[in-house]
Amino acid sequence: MLARVANNLFWMGRYIERSEHIARYMNVNYFSSLDAPNLASQDRQFVLRSMLFMVGAPETNDEKRVDEESVLYSIGLDPEFPSSILNNVKMARENANSARDLISTELYESINKFYHYVVTYPKEVFVKNGLHDFTVNVTEMSAILRGKIRGTLLHDAVYAIILMGVNIERATQITRMINAKYNDALKAQGSYESKFSKSFEWTTLLKCAESYDMMRRYYKKTPTSISTLEFLILNPNCPRSVMNSLNQVYKHVKIINPERRYNKESTAFLIGRVRAEYEFKYIEEIEQDIKSFIDNILRSLTEISNKVEEEFFEY
Repeated sequence: MLARVANNLFWMGRYIERSEHIARYMNVNYFSSLDAPNLASQDRQFVLRSMLFMVGAPETNDEKRVDEESVLYSIGLDPEFPSSILNNVKMARENANSARDLISTELYESINKFYHYVVTYPKEVFVKNGLHDFTVNVTEMSAILRGKIRGTLLHDAVYAIILMGVNIERATQITRMINAKYNDALKAQGSYESKFSKSFEWTTLLKCAESYDMMRRYYKKTPTSISTLEFLILNPNCPRSVMNSLNQVYKHVKIINPERRYNKESTAFLIGRVRAEYEFKYIEEIEQDIKSFIDNILRSLTEISNKVEEEFFEY
């Protein structure tokens, strides 16, 4: 396999996963605000600013009133905004086109269908009353694509490269969601005596990560800052957790590079080191300085991604 083609497969997986997480974050935040228990979380400006923060385009002027339609359009269907769902799906399809002979017809057709759905979705409908319909379809189509990847491809190097991209992106997006909701929980403090550790934003975060039901089943109590962060960061059995994603990346990098000899310059060594760091963390250590911890995870994930590209894709 050409290194360039391997790179395309890796980024195809990343863009599919990114579009799904952005869509779900938009959907859950927008509609959960309708029955939020405090005034801050109900405020539409608060919700829109949270969306912008999550996609890396925060509105820094607290006095400025952001326009709902322009924010939704930007994040959803704006071809000029690099992080928009439209651009992510477009890039996923372009990367799939470049590796057409290595993926199944069923997977390619599903990506193509996904692309045409997003590209032809009417902007006017989306910003007025199409947010729910559009975001639900994006998340469902992304899930179908993951099913096609697992169910139609040989579980070989091609599969491993795609799944590495998917899991690195999943860990990155979950961390970005945690960062955004941590920021929201700080801002919502004091509204109807809402305390940081028991903020409604932790429930919203779990729903954004499709992990609310399983978290309630695991802890058998209402989400708090500690239980939510522990579940989404350190729990290896939660499919959306950072720890689970790192385990999956490690498993798949071993398929691409199965050599047993010790090599501290390899991607496998770096991933193993990061995994070991989080595997034996106490959540109480994390809660003491959540912001630094989030920055460290994002830095580690960027290092892993760069190391993957350097070792496998740059020839």
